[in-house]
Amino acid sequence: MDETPPPSPVEQVGAPKEGHGPDRVAEVFRAFLAQGLTAFGGPVAHVSYFRREFVERRAWLSEAAFADLLALAQFLPGPASSQLGMAIGLRRAGYLGMLAAWLGFTLPAAAAMIALAYLTPHLPEGWGDGVIHGLQIAAAAVVANALLAMARTLAVGPIRAGMAIGATAGLLIAHGPVAQILALGAGALIGIALLREAGPAAPDDDAATAQISPMVSATALAVFALLLGILPFLAAYLDDPTLGLASVFYRTGALVFGGGHVVLPLLQGEVVGRGWLDRQSFLAGYGAMQALPGPLFGFAGFVGAAQTVAPGGWIPGLVAIVAIFAPSLLLVLGVLPFWDRLKTRPGAQGAMAGVNAVVVGVLAAALWDPVLHTAILRPSDWALAAGAFVFLAVAKLPPWLVVVGFAGLMGIFAR
Repeated sequence: MDETPPPSPVEQVGAPKEGHGPDRVAEVFRAFLAQGLTAFGGPVAHVSYFRREFVERRAWLSEAAFADLLALAQFLPGPASSQLGMAIGLRRAGYLGMLAAWLGFTLPAAAAMIALAYLTPHLPEGWGDGVIHGLQIAAAAVVANALLAMARTLAVGPIRAGMAIGATAGLLIAHGPVAQILALGAGALIGIALLREAGPAAPDDDAATAQISPMVSATALAVFALLLGILPFLAAYLDDPTLGLASVFYRTGALVFGGGHVVLPLLQGEVVGRGWLDRQSFLAGYGAMQALPGPLFGFAGFVGAAQTVAPGGWIPGLVAIVAIFAPSLLLVLGVLPFWDRLKTRPGAQGAMAGVNAVVVGVLAAALWDPVLHTAILRPSDWALAAGAFVFLAVAKLPPWLVVVGFAGLMGIFAR
């Protein structure tokens, strides 16, 4: 029998005696604001940061519960790391906790990108290339460190390890979000067949999440669908450029699988193709976003503030930010309670064990492509990545310190 020790209990997750008042909401905001200021490296690295902060350091949820939420985020369209943060905030402090998590994580990048929209015409071409390269190398080490830690818990035993390896191999051959969803679905089926008895106990439900009624969830899903359908017609009928901007960004956030690296090229087609922004400015903003912490969807703030179709500067930037993240907020609120009910049914524990093993494979495939493919440009970069890994795994330095240090050094030596 393939056995895995049950995850350690996390008693403080949603404990009713603590409640979900303003203190806990403020705690969530501060924790995610710190992530928004220090989580460099893109969505895959963000997952690693979240795991270290909320599973290892703060113990807000168990390893199994974290993987459970990560699997849900992989299934949903939109930015997976931001949706994972929203779900953690919802677990910890209810509805306001979800908003606090999103606001804290998104605010630094969004504000920086909106401000950058005013500075782009004055920036030299190719600025910050060394800094971005250093960020990518350090991010690769962050992801590798988290991958090993997750594998020790979620891919233990021959069946789970084989599933993780198989998922990695499959996703290296068949790229894209559709392949990820198929891999997770296959993991669930294999888990039902082979891991039914060995599946870990379902993660404890947060009290606030358990209180979300089916009516609230159904309303969130209805609003999601209504906005998706009505915004284009409303923008055309009222001939309002700001509504048109909101429609484009809402549709992008609602229908794109694969996160920030996928949505940015699609935005280029929508925005540059419509003549709202020239290609040089778009690429300058994209390069800047790579050098900033926080979600890559924060790039919407730059595009909204720099575009020419709707006047107002920072106001369209704010509209773009809210519009591109609104689908994720609605989907997490609408789907998470049903996800929680589903996993309590017979066979669901085995399915979640299989999905969790595949999540390790998904992260391993992402480590190779795009993380290492983007970061490793020459043989010496392997040595730098190994050094960053030693600082994280052996010296136990904070990830933000390693990332900022490598970015600064690479920025100096690239001159």
